[in-house]
Amino acid sequence: MAGSWRAAALAVAMVCWAASSCMLGFPEEDLVGRLPGQPIVGFRQFAGYVDVDDKAGRSLFYYFAEAQDHAAGKPLTLWLNGGPGCSSVGGGAFTELGPFYPRGDGRGLRLNKKSWNKVSNLLFVESPAGVGRSYSNTSSDYNTGDTRTANDMYKFLLGWYKKFPEYRSRSLFLSGESYAGHHIPQLTDVLLTHNEKSKGFKFNIKGVAIGNPLLELDRYIRVTYEYFWSHGMISDEIFLAIKKDCDFEDYTSGNPHNESKSCNDAIDEAKAMVGEYVDGYDVIRDVCYPSIVMQELRLRKYATKISLGVDVCMSYEGSFYFNLPEVQHALHANRTHLPYGWSMCSGVLNFTGKDVYINILPLLERIVEQKIPVWVFSGDQDSVVPLLGTRTLVRELAHAMGLPVTVPYSSWFRKGQVGGWATQYGNMLTFATVRGASHMVPFSQPDRALGLFRSFVLGQRLPNTTHRPID
Repeated sequence: MAGSWRAAALAVAMVCWAASSCMLGFPEEDLVGRLPGQPIVGFRQFAGYVDVDDKAGRSLFYYFAEAQDHAAGKPLTLWLNGGPGCSSVGGGAFTELGPFYPRGDGRGLRLNKKSWNKVSNLLFVESPAGVGRSYSNTSSDYNTGDTRTANDMYKFLLGWYKKFPEYRSRSLFLSGESYAGHHIPQLTDVLLTHNEKSKGFKFNIKGVAIGNPLLELDRYIRVTYEYFWSHGMISDEIFLAIKKDCDFEDYTSGNPHNESKSCNDAIDEAKAMVGEYVDGYDVIRDVCYPSIVMQELRLRKYATKISLGVDVCMSYEGSFYFNLPEVQHALHANRTHLPYGWSMCSGVLNFTGKDVYINILPLLERIVEQKIPVWVFSGDQDSVVPLLGTRTLVRELAHAMGLPVTVPYSSWFRKGQVGGWATQYGNMLTFATVRGASHMVPFSQPDRALGLFRSFVLGQRLPNTTHRPID
């Protein structure tokens, strides 16, 4: 009898391996049959809730997409967006690196041919409670900050693994962008503390990758105006005035308005020169006119506006799509009938203001010391979190840790073209730029972002010649 059971189990395992998408256990109630207007695909999707505080009634909403091929043999990647308070489902999953983009009419989806689920299973979470369809039955929970956000995500992962037990031992990569430069290192720190204390289950963390991350606020405030000047967006005179009259020291203490009058006047003039028709998160991209696109969406017209191959109004089309009742039903979302609509960034969350001034470098140091690879990447068209600040901070971290340069700063390639520039310190710390990319790298340069992510997950250095095999 025992022999026949083993034979049957082996047969099931072989079928699962061949099908590449078989799960030993999964929440059938969270299985997404097919989203409205969705193209047919060969991988499965799940969406639903994980409770993180039963007493307060706090619950986080997730969307999970299996890898396109051989999902059972691929790792799990958690992606978080920033804000703080912006949706990783509407952002990462359906605007940047997930398997679908919203169609221009706001009522369907189109394939993202450069989705990261070519490489990994992808998990997106709307965090903290108050973002997207994540919620709490305790209104005071919407006053929150970095510490609770990290602890709730830790509880979320423990609960999510109960729903998907086979992923407990799977390689785990933690990634995100912008204010996730706080969320991802802080979450990793909590998971490492769990691993140190646990005599049983441990998180199998294999890497951390953060894009255009907020690491130390005052450094970015300083270099933003240097970025404006170097890109011809402000004059020599105004840049020199800012260098002379502004010290930006008050930003580190949480009092950013105590600069001199001459400094504030120069900053106001710089902002006027840049103007309101340039997107600071992507200085070469055209802007979307939301009032026009939303009017066209309501009239059921095709509203896509394309700039340099990118739909600049995608976030508004996504907002329209996620508020459709049939979409909410398909995603098992809004189970408590929240009194407000879905939005890309929360309108109910009150995030602790002082947390933005936290220096994240000590957490990155701890992660590297635990022999976990850390990749920091920057789109070079972002003036809000400019690479000028991030590159310097990573170098200073490496110097403080005594890490030598093991890969000199040089260009990396994707499909015969320069994908950006990169350098590596020691064996665990990498900094890379992505050429032509915005604050949201996978959105503006999807192919180069996929190439970078593939190298990160495979533990390979970025290609440094044009002759590397093209996928």
